[in-house]
Amino acid sequence: MVRSNKNWDEDDVKVNKSRQFGASNKARPRTKDRPDYSKAQTATIIEVDRGRVQCLIQSGSSKSIITAMKARELGKKSVVVGDLVSVVGDISGTAGSLARVVAVLPRKNSLTRTIDDHVNDERVIVANVDQIAIVIATANPEPREGFVDRALVVAYDQGIRPIIIMTKHDLGSGDEFLETYKDLDIAVYKIDRSSDLTKLQEGLAKKITVLLGHSGVGKSTLVNNLLESSKNRTVGHDSESTYRAIGDVNEVTGRGRHTSSSAIALPLSSSFDGENFGWIIDTPGVRSFGIAHVQPSRVISAFPEFADAIKHCPKNCTHNEQSCALNKWPGLTNQNLARLESLRRVLAAE
Repeated sequence: MVRSNKNWDEDDVKVNKSRQFGASNKARPRTKDRPDYSKAQTATIIEVDRGRVQCLIQSGSSKSIITAMKARELGKKSVVVGDLVSVVGDISGTAGSLARVVAVLPRKNSLTRTIDDHVNDERVIVANVDQIAIVIATANPEPREGFVDRALVVAYDQGIRPIIIMTKHDLGSGDEFLETYKDLDIAVYKIDRSSDLTKLQEGLAKKITVLLGHSGVGKSTLVNNLLESSKNRTVGHDSESTYRAIGDVNEVTGRGRHTSSSAIALPLSSSFDGENFGWIIDTPGVRSFGIAHVQPSRVISAFPEFADAIKHCPKNCTHNEQSCALNKWPGLTNQNLARLESLRRVLAAE
């Protein structure tokens, strides 16, 4: 039954509270006050899993692992393994505790790739590393110069020391492939499942090293062997999840199958304070590693012996053209020429 207008009262009128006091009060009044993060603790991201991250936090001489969530304002892809971040909230590290990442500190470098060479589709893999270990196999799958060249471009661009780890040494020497890179003074470690890893461990000691390689090259096996050699299962991670699953190579395509789905930082010591303490960051096997975001001038500037010459290069010089000042540089020795030729071939990978 419809009531007559003359019988309405205030209870019959639905009031829009957001408009009750004018259009300017549609939402909760904003304030100029901002959260005080002055007491935030600095932590290092060691694992990212969807909306949760694992952080290593140090307070004085004590170190602990905490779980945190990212503040909404940071965005979905704002945090990667290796990032230094500011955290607030419950940083006790006890079961069920949850802190909050409120800021990402400036990165000294980052390992970044573009998808299918689209310069606007840039993905950061890890940040703040000392070394890139380019992991390739002697066979099954065959090593690819294009992948190694692209990884070197990113390393030189970001000022990260590159090393090469060649696995499956029992299937071949790999010497012919590695000849290409001998003039770039890159440390090379050849290993297989039964190798003594002492020299490699020395090269990883006291450094943060990211492992980069195609699926199937034995990266997960290498990680597990390094952890076993370090007698480390539980520092920072659950004992069952620390070891990486091992896959195989597709017999039809000759390519490896993905076994690791996310990057994770793992300590190479049975304690946080070991003499040879270092970190390795294992990453998922890559099948696309574009470098469209890298400028050739930044890459060649990583070679100080060419610094004087490139000052005279034309604008936007690719260093692979006739007008390049390096072609007529009087300081070019036989050794420098060999390095330049290798570097130019690497730059051509772009």
